[in-house]
Amino acid sequence: MEKIIAVVGGTGAQGGGLVRAILNDPDGGFKARVLTRKADSDKANELKKMGAEVVEADIDKKDTVIKAFQGAYAAYCVTNFWEYFSPEKELEQAKNMAEAAKEAGVQHVIWSTLEDTRKWIPLDDDRMPTLMEKYKVPHFDAKGEADEYFSESKVPYTLLFTSFYWDNFINFGMGPQKGEDGELAITFPMDNKQLPGIAAEDIGKCAYNIIKAGDTYKNKIVAIAGEHLSGKEMADTFTEVYGKKVKYNAVPPEVYRSFDFPGADDLGNMFQFKVEEEEYFCTIRDVNATRKLNPELLTFKQWLQQNKEKLQI
Repeated sequence: MEKIIAVVGGTGAQGGGLVRAILNDPDGGFKARVLTRKADSDKANELKKMGAEVVEADIDKKDTVIKAFQGAYAAYCVTNFWEYFSPEKELEQAKNMAEAAKEAGVQHVIWSTLEDTRKWIPLDDDRMPTLMEKYKVPHFDAKGEADEYFSESKVPYTLLFTSFYWDNFINFGMGPQKGEDGELAITFPMDNKQLPGIAAEDIGKCAYNIIKAGDTYKNKIVAIAGEHLSGKEMADTFTEVYGKKVKYNAVPPEVYRSFDFPGADDLGNMFQFKVEEEEYFCTIRDVNATRKLNPELLTFKQWLQQNKEKLQI
């Protein structure tokens, strides 16, 4: 009997990576159940054709998640802050998933999470502005705060600390842009510090191998990265892969926070946190440990070569 892995956001970046990892391992002893709000979407139909089970569920409605988790051995739980820009909604969704896993009798839950930055930079610390009244980095802090829903649920859990998605260069508009000087540049408030990054697809592969490892990673934190790179190193890799000069534009965090796109203040604070806590942030995200977990782990250069056509510069 194959064990079912229920994947929240199975049509998304992380979840899709996990679903494909399961489907690409037909002798692994697991089958994929995709949870999505739209079971007839193009992405859902594509995964159905590949052999996944697709069920409709909405993490805002706990009863639908309980039903979708029924009979599953493991569940992958993830939220999408950028859909709502609401930490409170993210907390509520995490609580729904943790409680649903317990009520459905799931034996292993992976929660895709990040640090609660307020443990390092309290709200009264004016090194960076407090946002939405009670957060420093809202899309980090709510996930970190929600960790306790999973640890207190008594369902065996793994807290999976992810890294900056290199896919953001494609999907988030962070790729090289022409400046006023006509030169291509990537812009981050990272000074000369290193940024742990990873291909979203590799997050899914890591999650699959965590589940396949049985009890090894239960009730533990696993933090992953494909490579730690400075802004200049990333720019140099763009230059090498595209054959066009790309430079790194380092700006102060307060300048990044002032940029005119939704969430710029959140991301400005996030990068500042990563700069100020570089040693901690990079050390916990051990690339060698990640590669042991996922031997197919891509470097940034490999990822960029694979995705060159998706990012026109």
